Amino acid sequence: MNTATPTLLYIDDDAALARLVDRGLTRQGFRVVHAADGQQGLDRLAQGGIDVVALDQYMPVLDGLETLEQILKIPDAPPVVFVTASQDSAIAVTALKAGAADYLVKDAQGDFIPLLHVAVNGAMRQAQIQRARDEAEAEVHASRDRYAALAAEREVLLREVNHRVGNSLQIIASLLHLQANSSTQDGVKEALTNAMGRVAAVAQVHRRLYTSHDLKSVLLNQYLEALLEDLRRSAEGNRMSRLTLKAEPIDIDPDRAVAIGIIVNELVMNAVKYAYPDGAGPIHVDLKAQGDDLVLSIADDGIGLDAKADPRGTGMGQRIVSAMASKLEATVERDPAHQGTRIVLQFRRANAAKSANVAAG
Repeated sequence: MNTATPTLLYIDDDAALARLVDRGLTRQGFRVVHAADGQQGLDRLAQGGIDVVALDQYMPVLDGLETLEQILKIPDAPPVVFVTASQDSAIAVTALKAGAADYLVKDAQGDFIPLLHVAVNGAMRQAQIQRARDEAEAEVHASRDRYAALAAEREVLLREVNHRVGNSLQIIASLLHLQANSSTQDGVKEALTNAMGRVAAVAQVHRRLYTSHDLKSVLLNQYLEALLEDLRRSAEGNRMSRLTLKAEPIDIDPDRAVAIGIIVNELVMNAVKYAYPDGAGPIHVDLKAQGDDLVLSIADDGIGLDAKADPRGTGMGQRIVSAMASKLEATVERDPAHQGTRIVLQFRRANAAKSANVAAG
């Protein structure tokens, strides 16, 4: 819209009345263009540069309502004020329903011109507000589309990172496995096997994230099953034939899943080494929800835990379990009623500090 000198297209077959409108609105700062019928008006609109239209109802060939219908088909059509000499309110209702911005009744002497001035000004303001609203909504939609595209790109990149990290860690675990199998020294073989299990625990989380629809959580039952399968294929796998898992399908964040996996790896390996001196035996891993907490237990039916004679209480594995339990803010207890050894960890589904931050946000 030309705010300095707006252009009004007045479509009316009454030439004398058109001259009155021209004089009256020119004095109000408008440039007035006259079209003698609907088709002439449409032809002039096609040339552009029209800010508002005043449209008479009764005209030959195309009447006002037919012309209005054609005008509103034009992209970014200017607002239309419907003008008629008829007092029939049904015409006004029809015109407004058809899309006219306003409606007024004209007279032959031109007394309606001040009202026309008010109406066309109001129609232009209304059109300007609508355009601003449409532009704002378009920008909002465009921003949402850009955000969605960035989020999708970020997800693809995160999946690719998890895929590559998981593959790299799996290669390291495989190399440790090969090295452990080729070693002739029991101490070296044990150290390499333990290291392989720890690397595999981390690798499994990244593999889970790569194949999951949710990059923010890991399904623990699937993760632990894959982790235990890695342990069964390890250098100590021939002693894990009776390793079982009972885990509920619980979602948890990747960092806490890593800690859980490393704890399971350490305690299972300890059970393999120390619970059954004469061979293999059952080892049970159990994970379940208990209110807002999770309860993880690793149990065997072996010779039991003797802190004075059993190296499980003094080695690297114990320090790793303690560190991961601290990360989970977990309590670690031994079940004294269990025949053999049963270690029970209880912890919140989410880190307490993280939950507090989420609640505050």
